[in-house]
Amino acid sequence: MIILSWNVNGIRAIAKKGFLDWLKKSDPDILCLQETKCHPSQLGEDLLSPLGYQSYWSAAEKKGYSGVAVYTKKQPLSVVDGIGKKEFDREGRTLVLDFKDFMLFNVYFPNGGSGNVRVPYKMSFYDQFLKLVEKHKKSGKKIVICGDVNTAHQEIDLARPKENIRNTGFLPEERAWVTKFLTKGYIDTFRYFHPEGGHYTWWDYFTAARTRNVGWRIDYFFISANMLSALKSAFILKDVMGSDHCPIGIEIK
Repeated sequence: MIILSWNVNGIRAIAKKGFLDWLKKSDPDILCLQETKCHPSQLGEDLLSPLGYQSYWSAAEKKGYSGVAVYTKKQPLSVVDGIGKKEFDREGRTLVLDFKDFMLFNVYFPNGGSGNVRVPYKMSFYDQFLKLVEKHKKSGKKIVICGDVNTAHQEIDLARPKENIRNTGFLPEERAWVTKFLTKGYIDTFRYFHPEGGHYTWWDYFTAARTRNVGWRIDYFFISANMLSALKSAFILKDVMGSDHCPIGIEIK
């Protein structure tokens, strides 16, 4: 099974850049999207029901903001929109799908905002999310988590760590939360296979950073330790264009 994740920076925008052709060609079993920036009522059937897929959506109350979606060939047992707190769920950041063999969390974690003004909100979201995922893991569930975490964990996860030590996405408290999360029994799948640096998933549009590979690795697939034996590979599709992020993926048995 191939599962892909991609912050598309607007599903309607990327639809004009060949998204459906890419989906057909890449043919994942499950595709998780973040920052869809729409309500499903604004979309046509071509985006709601691509051939072979059913889709699920979580939209923000604010128009043109946030939002996540999942395209899947496999029918989930259940789908839950949100993490149970209105202050977070009104922004359309989370879908939780039960596929019997594993629970899939597709999450668009908050950005700390200009001047770090939303860092407290971001940290509160992190903590609420951890409570939810731990609840499922402690019940014996196998867990897959993907999405835009909006934090580079280690210095090797961004091109210029020293210049960004006071910027959201690389603040000590943000990085410490990722460390805490991993110590709870979750695995950073890409780092498991690729211990070296220089691999990124987001590049700033305004400075044309992608052409120079001055990027950040802020998009992740995490799995619970009880899924490690099923993990076959983890990868970054850095050559796929259309967004300021690129897709990432895992293959599981």
